[in-house]
Amino acid sequence: MLSAVEDAGYTIPTPIQVSAIPPALARRDLLGIAQTGTGKTASFVLPMLTRLEKGRARQRMPRTLILEPTRELAAQVEENFVKYGKYHKLNIALLIGGVSFEEQDRKLERGADVLIATPGRLLDHFERGKLLLTGVDIFVIDEADRMLDMGFIPDIERIAKLIPFTRQTLFFSATMPPDIQTLADRFLQNPEEVKVAPPSTTVKTVTQRLVTAGGKDFEKRAALRDLIREQTDLKNAIIFCNRKRDVSDLFRSLERHEFDAGALHGDMDQRSRMAMLQNFRDGNLQFLVASDVAARGLDIPDVSHIFNFDVPIHAEDYVHRIGRTGRAGRSGAAFTLVAKRDAKFVDAIEKLIGQTIEWHNTDVSPAKTREPETEKPRSRSRRAAKPASTEERKPRNAPAEAQEKPAAAARKKSNAATNDNENRRGRRHSDADDNKPTPIGFGDDIPAFMMIGSKH
Repeated sequence: MLSAVEDAGYTIPTPIQVSAIPPALARRDLLGIAQTGTGKTASFVLPMLTRLEKGRARQRMPRTLILEPTRELAAQVEENFVKYGKYHKLNIALLIGGVSFEEQDRKLERGADVLIATPGRLLDHFERGKLLLTGVDIFVIDEADRMLDMGFIPDIERIAKLIPFTRQTLFFSATMPPDIQTLADRFLQNPEEVKVAPPSTTVKTVTQRLVTAGGKDFEKRAALRDLIREQTDLKNAIIFCNRKRDVSDLFRSLERHEFDAGALHGDMDQRSRMAMLQNFRDGNLQFLVASDVAARGLDIPDVSHIFNFDVPIHAEDYVHRIGRTGRAGRSGAAFTLVAKRDAKFVDAIEKLIGQTIEWHNTDVSPAKTREPETEKPRSRSRRAAKPASTEERKPRNAPAEAQEKPAAAARKKSNAATNDNENRRGRRHSDADDNKPTPIGFGDDIPAFMMIGSKH
């Protein structure tokens, strides 16, 4: 394993690795909190490889289980096992959506030393009788805060009940909200806590700026293009949107303006998502327009810029988004387009990270300078509305004799109709008048069909 680490070009461990590897090797439960991009994956992959050097997996009974919130993260962890375990003879099974069950079943039949999965696909295999979890010795929950956001906690609780109680559990997260602390207390037994950075802090090597933008999409797209053209040191960039529909719209807009861009969101099939991600890693694309599916844990080592086309609704997502740049000690830049309506989200982000983000090319904070709300003119009530005139109610092709009626008769008819409408409105709303006695039965509003055949 050490030879494989040297071959990968690593000589000095990161702080999270220094703190997490010894208790993991000592079979202690572990709670690891660290900023994204600090090497959390290797901090559990390396001790697992050391533990797995002895013994072999049995058919359909994996020895270790790693849960990831997204397919991309699961595939990335598999790459780490392949890279660091190239001198081992371990069977690695990856259970994610978008891939046929048959191929995954064949890997499980051979026996998996390492099982990497998303919760939904794992439970699908278990319910089909293709998987037994009674042999799991090491259980890893990675990106726990993302699991919470995506609603996977009930699935994880169910999976945890299928695994032996004597297992070792490694629990990793980039942020530590109260819900995650409660979750960790539920899954871990006397854990070793490793915190190499305050929860929800941003990497110091990333320059953060807010950029004023209009509230309409076409104004934001124009502001983004101008901002991109301003950057003299831009190598490549990930552009984040809140919604999948906005990802597609912005991608097409950038293409029309001759930017070298690709798109990545959750509705794409797995083959297309992995191909798009690999093209961006290989430098075949300069810009990747993405939803938050690309915000968590993806290891793209050399991203120079992050652009938040939309301010993230959840403040924690901001930490993960800008964590895609400034990785492994490199410098990076993160720009967030802000409209007036985004002020509350910016306030939440600054409160979470404990710092004020500077504005780009301005000394004013436009998003926080809200315009006073003007009271909209009230529309006239139905009671005060003028009744339509007789001439307006006439059909266009009315007979000539009907149009030649005396004006007095027309006014009389109009007034009668108006009075009748007013009386009906008054009866309709009389039930809501607290100053009048409660009517008995229908009151005066007896339906017409009940009056048929009655004599007055």
